[in-house]
Amino acid sequence: MAEEELEDGSLSRTFKDLFAGAAGGVAQVLLGQPFDIVKVRLQTTNHYSNALDCATKIWKNEGPLAFYKGTLTPLIGIGACVSVQFGAFHAARRRFEVHNASTRSSSTSSASSASASQAASSLTYTQYYLSGAIAGLSNTILSSPIEHIRIRLQTQPHTASTRLYAGPLDCIRKLAGTHGLAHGLYRGTAVTLLREAQAYGTWFLTFEWLMAADVARNNIQRKDVPTWKVAAYGGLAGEALWISSYPFDVVKSKMQSDGFGDQARYAGMRDCFRKTWAHEGARGFWKGIGPTLLRAMPVSAGTFAV
Repeated sequence: MAEEELEDGSLSRTFKDLFAGAAGGVAQVLLGQPFDIVKVRLQTTNHYSNALDCATKIWKNEGPLAFYKGTLTPLIGIGACVSVQFGAFHAARRRFEVHNASTRSSSTSSASSASASQAASSLTYTQYYLSGAIAGLSNTILSSPIEHIRIRLQTQPHTASTRLYAGPLDCIRKLAGTHGLAHGLYRGTAVTLLREAQAYGTWFLTFEWLMAADVARNNIQRKDVPTWKVAAYGGLAGEALWISSYPFDVVKSKMQSDGFGDQARYAGMRDCFRKTWAHEGARGFWKGIGPTLLRAMPVSAGTFAV
């Protein structure tokens, strides 16, 4: 009976998770895109002394709309991405709950209260991390090409005469048509898998730890945690997400803005790690972290609060 109650795999629950993820994803793009282009420019070029210098030059040389270069692709795709993240996380979480209830019931008394059932099924923090990592890995098939297209559009020359891509569809056609799916559209997927697993494992773990600590500290139910606290904990989880995974993101951006053929600077992920360390040192793996953390707090807060 307990397993049937915990196995909440109903269609309505799945759609609820997916809709919440999509709404959060749209908020994530609209709030974060100006910060993201500054981050990518700092990660992939040496043309700017700092984030403020980068933002100032983008505004001066390319205009205010340049901060939303490459927005269409993530705006269309991020809803699907975040829906997959939340959907996969809750699916993995419910599997762990069922597993915990069945394994712990054999070693505890046969109490049938709802609180006893909930305690028996509650996840460990390792399981929360694994659920988040599964969510990140599931999302990579979407996030890798979406972010690759966005980065190409964000880093291409500004003038019409030197522009490489007319827009997202033209970028997809040229990447896939000229270089294939694996080496073109899906370039950088290996390091994206590492980033997504670490990032979203940490993201969901941090949020759940903060929520559980608040519930225990104030002796309340989870649903009674006020919205402003949910948003604050989501924001702090966003900070933890980027701090834990940022070096992977730097390498991903370098690879997805790199040239092809004779113009390629990196032979692969390990070569990119090695050359970044050799030429830039440890600081090379943290370029652009400032605007990223500024972006992470409101974006992640909005994602959980929506």
